[in-house]
Amino acid sequence: MSLNKNQKLIMIAKHLCRELRRNSTNAEKIFWESVRDKRFMNKKFYRQYPVFFDFCGKEQFFILDFFCFTEDLAVEIDGGYHKRQKNYDVLRTHIISNLGISI
Repeated sequence: MSLNKNQKLIMIAKHLCRELRRNSTNAEKIFWESVRDKRFMNKKFYRQYPVFFDFCGKEQFFILDFFCFTEDLAVEIDGGYHKRQKNYDVLRTHIISNLGISI
C-alpha cells in the first residue's frame, strides 16, 4: 500500500481486496499456486494488491491481481470481463505504468 492518509479509502480498498481474494477466478487460483511463498524465482508476490494514486487532485486506487515489489511488476489475469472495458483498461495501464510499475 502507499503512504495514503485517507483512512476511509484505505478501508474500502482493504475490503475490496479481501472480497476479490475470496472470489478468485480459476486462472487466478492457478497462478497464485505457482507464485505464492516465493515459488517463482524466489520472488514475493502479493495477490489483490491496492495501488493508490492521485488523479486530477483526487486520491483513487486500482487493485492489481498480483504484485511483486522487488521487480515493480504487476500481473493482471484478464478474462471476459476485461473485453467489455477496453478503454478503462488502457487508461488504467497508462496510470499504473506512470507509477513505475510494469504490467
